[in-house]
Amino acid sequence: MIFFPLLMLFTLHNDLFLKVEPLREDVFTNKIWLDPIGTQGENEGAIHDWAVNPDTLSYDDAKTNIGELRKNLGERFRQGQISMEGIKNEFTTHLVDGLIPHWYGTPWSFGGHTAIPNQGKIACGYFISTTLRDMGLKLNRYKLAQKSPLDEAMALSCGSEIYSVEQEDHDMAFEEIDSLTQEGLYFIGFDTGHVGYLLKRKGELFLIHSNYLIPISVCIESLKDARVFKKFTKFHLVDISHNEILIQRWLNNTQVL
Repeated sequence: MIFFPLLMLFTLHNDLFLKVEPLREDVFTNKIWLDPIGTQGENEGAIHDWAVNPDTLSYDDAKTNIGELRKNLGERFRQGQISMEGIKNEFTTHLVDGLIPHWYGTPWSFGGHTAIPNQGKIACGYFISTTLRDMGLKLNRYKLAQKSPLDEAMALSCGSEIYSVEQEDHDMAFEEIDSLTQEGLYFIGFDTGHVGYLLKRKGELFLIHSNYLIPISVCIESLKDARVFKKFTKFHLVDISHNEILIQRWLNNTQVL
């Protein structure tokens, strides 16, 4: 009889135990993709229309390809064949298309820290730290995952600006977040309780996270309709796609954390 009250009191700073609600039909749980690199022609690093792209590479192969990509981009950058903006877009494309989709459906748990998609469970903080590490950023995934959302934002900012939004009205919070973001990928911290990626594509905002509410797994959903978004009033945003210091550290293989 005392188990449930104790469980309700127990929290970890990166995840909260909350009662799940019925899943509405309009919640996004599907995969969303960008066109593969190499089909973009002269529009270097451009984001194209969405297209379903089945998993053609294993996760290990995807990670290996990213290592080769970084070497190739570094050489092209030194020769003046690609701009830093192009590199930022290549980084985002491979993270959003090449790595993250492998994780969709991986179950969430408080202490989940699997390093292999769909084998074991993963908490929200470990989902972020593991995918960034596997993207090639030099960081300790345990240290990053165990930070509070604000401290995690500070670590990933590399000194760039952190945007904080605090609004009791969720429509106003959404509008402010929308006004602060441009096309690309962000880290988003939910007060002291949750973290995820914020993706802006074609003017729409999506939350990619290890969700402790239904479907209780890694998923992508509309930010405005996400239940977790409606449970918080304070948010911390850090640009990933356009964070030149972070992307430069990735390109040079230098330490982030």
